[in-house]
Amino acid sequence: MASPRRFDLIVFDWDGTLFDSTQLIVRCIQSACADVGTDVPSDRDASYVIGLGLADALRHAAPALPRERYRELAERYRHHYLASQHDILLFDGTLEMLRGLKARNHWLGVATGKSRRGLDDALKHAELQSLFDATRTADETAGKPDPLMLFELMRELGCVPERTLMVGDTTHDLQLAANAGCASVAVSFGAHEPEAFAEFAPLHIADSTGGLDAWLVRHG
Repeated sequence: MASPRRFDLIVFDWDGTLFDSTQLIVRCIQSACADVGTDVPSDRDASYVIGLGLADALRHAAPALPRERYRELAERYRHHYLASQHDILLFDGTLEMLRGLKARNHWLGVATGKSRRGLDDALKHAELQSLFDATRTADETAGKPDPLMLFELMRELGCVPERTLMVGDTTHDLQLAANAGCASVAVSFGAHEPEAFAEFAPLHIADSTGGLDAWLVRHG
Protein backbone atom coordinates (compact mmCIF):
# COMPACT_ATOMS: atom_id res chain seq x y z
CA MET A 1 0.00 0.00 0.00
CA ALA A 2 1.29 3.46 -0.91
CA SER A 3 2.13 5.76 1.99
CA PRO A 4 1.76 9.56 2.06
CA ARG A 5 4.30 11.10 -0.27
CA ARG A 6 7.61 11.98 1.42
CA PHE A 7 9.44 13.35 -1.64
CA ASP A 8 8.07 15.75 -4.21
CA LEU A 9 11.02 15.35 -6.61
CA ILE A 10 12.74 12.06 -7.42
CA VAL A 11 15.90 12.40 -9.50
CA PHE A 12 17.38 9.38 -11.26
CA ASP A 13 20.80 8.71 -12.60
CA TRP A 14 20.57 7.21 -16.10
CA ASP A 15 23.28 4.65 -16.94
CA GLY A 16 23.21 1.65 -14.62
CA THR A 17 20.13 2.90 -12.78
CA LEU A 18 17.39 3.10 -15.42
CA PHE A 19 19.34 1.99 -18.48
CA ASP A 20 21.15 -1.37 -18.58
CA SER A 21 24.31 0.09 -20.09
CA THR A 22 27.12 -0.56 -17.61
CA GLN A 23 28.83 -3.36 -19.54
CA LEU A 24 28.57 -1.49 -22.83
CA ILE A 25 30.22 1.61 -21.33
CA VAL A 26 33.00 -0.50 -19.80
CA ARG A 27 33.71 -2.14 -23.16
CA CYS A 28 33.66 1.20 -24.97
CA ILE A 29 36.13 2.76 -22.52
CA GLN A 30 38.44 -0.22 -22.87
CA SER A 31 38.19 -0.25 -26.67
CA ALA A 32 38.89 3.49 -26.84
CA CYS A 33 41.98 3.09 -24.68
CA ALA A 34 43.22 0.26 -26.88
CA ASP A 35 42.61 2.37 -29.98
CA VAL A 36 44.88 5.17 -28.77
CA GLY A 37 47.55 2.81 -27.43
CA THR A 38 47.26 3.54 -23.73
CA ASP A 39 46.84 1.09 -20.85
CA VAL A 40 43.46 -0.63 -20.95
CA PRO A 41 41.69 -0.33 -17.57
CA SER A 42 40.25 -3.35 -15.81
CA ASP A 43 36.49 -3.87 -15.73
CA ARG A 44 36.47 -2.57 -12.15
CA ASP A 45 38.45 0.59 -12.96
CA ALA A 46 36.42 1.29 -16.10
CA SER A 47 33.11 0.86 -14.29
CA TYR A 48 34.22 3.14 -11.43
CA VAL A 49 34.20 6.21 -13.69
CA ILE A 50 30.62 5.66 -14.90
CA GLY A 51 28.48 8.60 -13.82
CA LEU A 52 31.22 11.18 -14.18
CA GLY A 53 31.25 13.58 -17.10
CA LEU A 54 33.07 12.17 -20.12
CA ALA A 55 36.19 14.32 -19.71
CA ASP A 56 36.58 13.45 -16.02
CA ALA A 57 35.81 9.80 -16.69
CA LEU A 58 38.45 9.45 -19.37
CA ARG A 59 41.08 11.23 -17.27
CA HIS A 60 40.50 8.70 -14.49
CA ALA A 61 40.35 5.72 -16.86
CA ALA A 62 43.51 6.63 -18.81
CA PRO A 63 45.82 8.52 -16.43
CA ALA A 64 48.93 7.72 -18.48
CA LEU A 65 47.60 9.31 -21.67
CA PRO A 66 48.98 12.78 -22.45
CA ARG A 67 46.39 15.49 -21.87
CA GLU A 68 46.52 16.64 -25.50
CA ARG A 69 45.22 13.22 -26.60
CA TYR A 70 42.07 13.18 -24.45
CA ARG A 71 39.99 14.59 -27.30
CA GLU A 72 41.11 11.68 -29.49
CA LEU A 73 40.24 9.24 -26.71
CA ALA A 74 36.79 10.82 -26.32
CA GLU A 75 36.17 10.55 -30.06
CA ARG A 76 37.05 6.84 -30.04
CA TYR A 77 34.77 6.28 -27.03
CA ARG A 78 31.87 7.98 -28.82
CA HIS A 79 32.56 5.93 -31.95
CA HIS A 80 32.23 2.65 -30.07
CA TYR A 81 29.25 3.78 -27.97
CA LEU A 82 27.22 5.16 -30.86
CA ALA A 83 27.72 1.93 -32.78
CA SER A 84 25.96 -0.08 -30.07
CA GLN A 85 23.87 2.29 -27.95
CA HIS A 86 20.52 1.08 -29.29
CA ASP A 87 21.34 -2.55 -28.51
CA ILE A 88 20.73 -1.89 -24.80
CA LEU A 89 17.43 -1.40 -23.02
CA LEU A 90 15.78 -0.09 -19.90
CA PHE A 91 15.92 -2.45 -16.94
CA ASP A 92 12.77 -4.57 -16.76
CA GLY A 93 10.03 -2.75 -14.88
CA THR A 94 11.50 0.74 -15.31
CA LEU A 95 8.70 2.13 -17.47
CA GLU A 96 6.02 0.84 -15.12
CA MET A 97 7.87 2.29 -12.12
CA LEU A 98 8.16 5.74 -13.70
CA ARG A 99 4.53 5.77 -14.78
CA GLY A 100 3.48 4.82 -11.26
CA LEU A 101 5.50 7.66 -9.75
CA LYS A 102 3.96 10.14 -12.20
CA ALA A 103 0.51 8.86 -11.23
CA ARG A 104 1.37 9.76 -7.63
CA ASN A 105 2.22 13.28 -8.84
CA HIS A 106 5.95 13.12 -8.18
CA TRP A 107 8.17 15.37 -10.24
CA LEU A 108 10.75 13.21 -12.01
CA GLY A 109 14.23 14.32 -13.01
CA VAL A 110 17.46 12.95 -14.46
CA ALA A 111 20.98 13.90 -13.36
CA THR A 112 23.55 12.18 -15.53
CA GLY A 113 27.15 12.21 -16.65
CA LYS A 114 25.96 11.80 -20.24
CA SER A 115 26.06 14.66 -22.72
CA ARG A 116 22.88 16.53 -23.61
CA ARG A 117 22.89 14.96 -27.06
CA GLY A 118 23.46 11.52 -25.58
CA LEU A 119 20.65 11.83 -23.05
CA ASP A 120 18.20 13.26 -25.57
CA ASP A 121 18.95 10.42 -27.98
CA ALA A 122 18.46 7.85 -25.21
CA LEU A 123 15.20 9.42 -24.01
CA LYS A 124 13.88 9.49 -27.55
CA HIS A 125 14.89 5.89 -28.20
CA ALA A 126 13.25 4.73 -24.96
CA GLU A 127 10.20 6.99 -25.56
CA LEU A 128 10.54 8.55 -22.12
CA GLN A 129 10.62 12.27 -22.93
CA SER A 130 7.13 12.89 -21.55
CA LEU A 131 7.83 11.26 -18.18
CA PHE A 132 10.58 13.58 -16.98
CA ASP A 133 9.92 17.12 -15.82
CA ALA A 134 13.55 18.30 -15.93
CA THR A 135 16.97 16.86 -16.76
CA ARG A 136 20.60 17.87 -16.41
CA THR A 137 23.73 16.57 -18.15
CA ALA A 138 27.40 16.92 -17.35
CA ASP A 139 28.20 19.06 -20.39
CA GLU A 140 25.70 21.79 -19.51
CA THR A 141 26.43 22.17 -15.78
CA ALA A 142 28.94 20.91 -13.22
CA GLY A 143 29.52 17.16 -13.24
CA LYS A 144 28.99 14.82 -10.30
CA PRO A 145 29.57 14.94 -7.40
CA ASP A 146 29.32 18.73 -7.54
CA PRO A 147 25.79 19.50 -6.23
CA LEU A 148 24.97 22.04 -8.97
CA MET A 149 22.95 19.51 -11.00
CA LEU A 150 20.56 18.93 -8.13
CA PHE A 151 20.47 22.58 -7.14
CA GLU A 152 19.43 23.51 -10.68
CA LEU A 153 16.76 20.81 -10.85
CA MET A 154 15.32 21.82 -7.48
CA ARG A 155 15.29 25.47 -8.46
CA GLU A 156 13.62 24.75 -11.80
CA LEU A 157 10.85 22.69 -10.19
CA GLY A 158 10.49 24.72 -7.00
CA CYS A 159 11.54 21.95 -4.65
CA VAL A 160 13.65 21.94 -1.48
CA PRO A 161 16.39 19.46 -0.51
CA GLU A 162 14.28 17.88 2.24
CA ARG A 163 11.67 16.90 -0.36
CA THR A 164 14.14 15.66 -3.00
CA LEU A 165 15.45 12.11 -3.42
CA MET A 166 18.40 11.05 -5.59
CA VAL A 167 18.46 7.48 -6.95
CA GLY A 168 21.70 6.10 -8.40
CA ASP A 169 24.05 3.17 -8.82
CA THR A 170 27.39 4.80 -7.97
CA THR A 171 29.11 6.54 -5.10
CA HIS A 172 29.23 9.62 -7.35
CA ASP A 173 25.42 9.74 -7.24
CA LEU A 174 25.29 9.31 -3.47
CA GLN A 175 27.98 11.94 -2.92
CA LEU A 176 26.04 14.28 -5.21
CA ALA A 177 22.97 13.85 -3.03
CA ALA A 178 24.92 14.38 0.19
CA ASN A 179 26.57 17.52 -1.20
CA ALA A 180 23.15 18.93 -2.08
CA GLY A 181 21.63 18.08 1.29
CA CYS A 182 19.27 15.49 -0.24
CA ALA A 183 18.41 11.93 0.72
CA SER A 184 19.49 9.09 -1.54
CA VAL A 185 18.61 5.54 -2.52
CA ALA A 186 21.14 3.22 -4.16
CA VAL A 187 20.71 0.33 -6.55
CA SER A 188 23.09 -2.62 -6.40
CA PHE A 189 22.76 -3.76 -10.03
CA GLY A 190 24.76 -0.97 -11.67
CA ALA A 191 28.38 0.12 -11.92
CA HIS A 192 29.61 0.21 -8.29
CA GLU A 193 29.79 -2.51 -5.68
CA PRO A 194 27.17 -1.95 -2.94
CA GLU A 195 29.80 -2.35 -0.22
CA ALA A 196 31.00 1.14 -1.13
CA PHE A 197 27.61 2.74 -0.42
CA ALA A 198 27.58 2.51 3.39
CA GLU A 199 29.55 5.68 4.09
CA PHE A 200 26.90 7.73 2.28
CA ALA A 201 24.02 6.27 4.33
CA PRO A 202 21.44 5.78 1.58
CA LEU A 203 17.92 5.23 2.86
CA HIS A 204 17.75 1.94 0.99
CA ILE A 205 19.77 -0.28 -1.36
CA ALA A 206 17.55 -1.94 -3.96
CA ASP A 207 18.62 -5.21 -5.56
CA SER A 208 16.25 -4.92 -8.53
CA THR A 209 14.04 -2.40 -10.28
CA GLY A 210 11.05 -4.19 -8.81
CA GLY A 211 12.52 -3.80 -5.34
CA LEU A 212 13.20 -0.11 -5.99
CA ASP A 213 9.64 0.38 -7.18
CA ALA A 214 8.21 -1.31 -4.09
CA TRP A 215 10.36 0.84 -1.76
CA LEU A 216 9.37 4.04 -3.53
CA VAL A 217 5.67 3.17 -3.31
CA ARG A 218 6.00 2.63 0.44
CA HIS A 219 8.53 5.30 1.37
CA GLY A 220 8.86 7.76 -1.52
